[in-house]
Amino acid sequence: MMKLKRILTLLVLLLLAVGYSNAQEIVLNKYRFGEGLSFSGKNGNYEMGFSGYVQPYLESRKFLDNGDATSYNRFRMRRARLQLSGSSAQEKLTYRLQLDLTGGGEFDAALGSILYDAWIGYDVSKRWNVSFGQKATPTDNLEFAMRSVTLQLVDRSALSSAFGCIREFGFFTDAKYKISRYSYIKPQLAITNGDGINVFHKDHGGLKYGARIDYLPFGLFNNFGQYRQADLARELAPKFVIGATYSYNVGISDRRGRQSETILYLDKDNNELLPDYVKYGVDFLFKYRGFSMLGEYVNASSRVSSQISKYIRNNGTIDTSVLITDVKNRMMVGEGYNLQGGYVFKNNISIDGRFTYLKPEANSYLNDSQYYNRSHYYTLGLTRYLGRSYGAKIQLDCTYTNAKPGSIDVNKNPIKGDEFLTRVMTTFSF
Repeated sequence: MMKLKRILTLLVLLLLAVGYSNAQEIVLNKYRFGEGLSFSGKNGNYEMGFSGYVQPYLESRKFLDNGDATSYNRFRMRRARLQLSGSSAQEKLTYRLQLDLTGGGEFDAALGSILYDAWIGYDVSKRWNVSFGQKATPTDNLEFAMRSVTLQLVDRSALSSAFGCIREFGFFTDAKYKISRYSYIKPQLAITNGDGINVFHKDHGGLKYGARIDYLPFGLFNNFGQYRQADLARELAPKFVIGATYSYNVGISDRRGRQSETILYLDKDNNELLPDYVKYGVDFLFKYRGFSMLGEYVNASSRVSSQISKYIRNNGTIDTSVLITDVKNRMMVGEGYNLQGGYVFKNNISIDGRFTYLKPEANSYLNDSQYYNRSHYYTLGLTRYLGRSYGAKIQLDCTYTNAKPGSIDVNKNPIKGDEFLTRVMTTFSF
């Protein structure tokens, strides 16, 4: 709680300082609901934006053919975000600070950190930017490049949950080049700590090296549509982007490189020795006149040294009989794909569907009987947008998941049938 108070105090002081020092120069731009407040200098040399949103959430989980008539319900504040961003054309600087006030992270197994984005960037040229700090990594699948407030279904796919690293701390570069009358290419590079968000204790393992390249043959999307799911802009001409990603994480100390120090290994001489994590993928997004389609494929594998022989348990004791298969059983290795699409009617009602498939390796944490061990996910959703923006909406979706043999429910009882999940979420932005 004290950490939250300090961050909020810092944010308020920063806003007051900027407002006071430029009181005679700041102009409030035209407000668009859901896009936040934006300010600019009268001379146009700098811009600043302040935005935020809340998402109250309900889920109800039912286990089918299990002799259990209970519906397991959960109420919570799914997200509550505040964001401060800005740029200075004269100094060629950009920055962003984003806070998650729920402390719950992007997924249940995430860190629960309050600080999400904290980075500063420099425009080397009109085409090329470098940045340093904590931000979303370009080596994740395309869905993670899209803001949570713009998702066309209640939550991200099981593919994103399985393989996403979400945010990382390090150096990032991104560029945009026009290569013909309409087409663009957008390359991105990243060198990060390989442990997800900023680490305040010992940094285990080595660095993570990754890249993404996107190709847009029909021009740029309108209104940042490449980074938003449903086609509320109703693109008048077809827009399409196809991309590819690759990353190599040298020595990870958790399941996928999202956290630090949760899983540690040693060699026979008690020197720390960690497995490497390799991930690549391809994805695409298409939009036209209210219709959108997103497709993604991810493959993750490990490089485990035969010299790993010991494992440090959570209680500090050491297991001296570790096999390569034991290491892989704690890692998110395997492959999967996600295909989703939807249509936004002119009355701002959207119907959306998604199919996700996960195929774990023989030895993988994706075979975990309680949290995974499910291969097929079918989702159907209905969204009512309260206007032509992402600022306010009500969403309902239902997901049917087949539970493979050996799966267990929330009470660790065997599942004889499948699962049915219903979720409702409202969004309000400013």
